[in-house]
Amino acid sequence: MNERLNSLLKRYDELTLLIQDPALVKDQKLYRDTMKEHSHLGEIAAIYNTQNELEKQINEAKTLLQEEKDPEMKDLAREEIKELETRFTAAVDKLKLMLIPKDPLDEKNIIMEIRAGTGGEEAALFASDLYRMYSRFAETKGWKFEIMNSNDTELGGIKEIVFSISGNNVYENMRYESGVHRVQRVPTTESSGRIHTSAVTVAVLPEADETEIDIRQEDLRIDVMRAGGPGGQCVNTTDSAVRITHLPSGITVHCQDEKSQIKNKAKAMRILRARIYEMEEAKAAAQRAEVRKTQVGSGDRSQRIRTYNFPQNRLTDHRINLTLYKLDLIMQGDTAELFDALKLSAKEEMLQNSGIERRPGLKSGSLESPLDDAIAS
Repeated sequence: MNERLNSLLKRYDELTLLIQDPALVKDQKLYRDTMKEHSHLGEIAAIYNTQNELEKQINEAKTLLQEEKDPEMKDLAREEIKELETRFTAAVDKLKLMLIPKDPLDEKNIIMEIRAGTGGEEAALFASDLYRMYSRFAETKGWKFEIMNSNDTELGGIKEIVFSISGNNVYENMRYESGVHRVQRVPTTESSGRIHTSAVTVAVLPEADETEIDIRQEDLRIDVMRAGGPGGQCVNTTDSAVRITHLPSGITVHCQDEKSQIKNKAKAMRILRARIYEMEEAKAAAQRAEVRKTQVGSGDRSQRIRTYNFPQNRLTDHRINLTLYKLDLIMQGDTAELFDALKLSAKEEMLQNSGIERRPGLKSGSLESPLDDAIAS
């Protein structure tokens, strides 16, 4: 049995016993972490058991085929074997993907930045649409959403918005949104009905804990100023806006959404910490990369990743050549199919780069072991 799979199944059995201990509940953090790990390993164990059961059924059907004399029954047996082998192959492939070690960043919360690019007011309006799409998807997942900084336009668009999303496996689902999002549609500001092309940039930053990024106070320049905007209570009347510059990297963060200077500074530090963390992760990833990048892409925010064509109700993700004709639903937050396809493509690319070939299908009459080519530990 594959060493990695064997160790995971053993760990699952240990956790199954551990969660029955009443003392575990006394430590809520340990309890949550244990239950989360048990749930993940339980999925692997269930697929493995399904795989073994299918193998058993295939062997029984093949024995029946050899013993059966009736031609019609033989045909039925062959059809059954074909169906079972298809299900078996799917289970093998699914298990392989689940055995790929998880990226430790996947469970992190994120800070997301959306900025209007080329296209003027239309780009700002589309930035607002993207923000609404992500926020509605977050609602369906039960994630917590918090705006950290925003710069709106008079027509309801967004020049720039920075927000955080926290919950279960946020970065795993959202990490592939970094890049240039291109939109093709007739803007509300267009009187002649011509289709315009505009662009919006998105950055997804894994949020770092204070213990992960050490920022020295002497490396910061902090400026306070009066908040800009349309006016109102405490806006343009107090020095509540904060701009923090990290001198070694040159990264500058501005925050003015809160009325309190202290709160704006705290939010700005969270954004700064995430940007520095992303920069360090990018350096580490560049050092690890040798010959090829993943098919999904490196997450470079300058890379054009997707086109939203409103006249044809079409969305195309250029990294995985995926086209969906339900743009209206996607813009309402129905993005699960798109995000799942991106995650699957990335895992398959990792599987291919590991040097293990995916089985195209089982040959009739011979059954390969479900663990023959499982992921090496």
